[in-house]
Amino acid sequence: MKFGVSTFLTDEGIGPAALGPALEGRGFDALFLAEHSHIPASRETPYPGGGELPRVYYRTLDPLVALAATAVVTRDLLLGTGIAIVVQRDPIHTAKEVATLDLVSGGRAVFGVGAGWNREEMRNHGTDPRGRGRLMDERIRAIIALWTQEEAEFHGDFVDFDPVFAWPKPVQRPHPPIYVGGGSERTFARVAEYGSVWMPTGVHPKELGAQIDRMRQVTGAETPVVVYAAPHDPEALEAYAGLGVERVLLYLPTHPEDQTLRTLDEYAEAVSAYR
Repeated sequence: MKFGVSTFLTDEGIGPAALGPALEGRGFDALFLAEHSHIPASRETPYPGGGELPRVYYRTLDPLVALAATAVVTRDLLLGTGIAIVVQRDPIHTAKEVATLDLVSGGRAVFGVGAGWNREEMRNHGTDPRGRGRLMDERIRAIIALWTQEEAEFHGDFVDFDPVFAWPKPVQRPHPPIYVGGGSERTFARVAEYGSVWMPTGVHPKELGAQIDRMRQVTGAETPVVVYAAPHDPEALEAYAGLGVERVLLYLPTHPEDQTLRTLDEYAEAVSAYR
């Protein structure tokens, strides 16, 4: 089982250029960054974690810019969005940004995607939350076309363009892996259609086994599983290993550099038995 980190990078915590080498130096192989473009000051959508929305949600750095900063100071670290809120992103710009990250990192970009949860945030981008699933699927299909076609063309209900030249193309072929977040039946259908990996968030190991079985029934393949925002306690890690999870992305709280480095030392010790 491999180990990486998932976190919110903000202007108040450790910076990307410091975090990347700290992860590689401790044997972690992946960094996945959360995304929120903004958070409306007046909200109706409840925070999925319960209670008040944590401060980190409205102070996040742009994940692709931050990952590019990490790319230039690391050699092997996988650089992932966790998750990119595709329903709030222009697909042509997003295709270029992810492909650029893949190019400057030498083929280390991972495109983690999801439909999002904050309805007010979506509406500010002109997105109707009721149709966000269809919108996400169509935009991802358009992004794949932009990555893989010499003269990319796409015609859909939400995205429509005649043949275009769009570069750079990704280093990875046919394109960077797409990690699909979520836990619904529709999520599993997305994994089957265009996903490389299923990436559930913080699912307890006792519940995860049945979900993996169902996901693989839908995909018809031994699709890898990467757990996002996972705990680092020994019991959970042992259970994830027993389920055959490919990679665990430990949740790293957002703190200043010195405190973050101490936390990473603790995490490295916790996972040492599984390397």
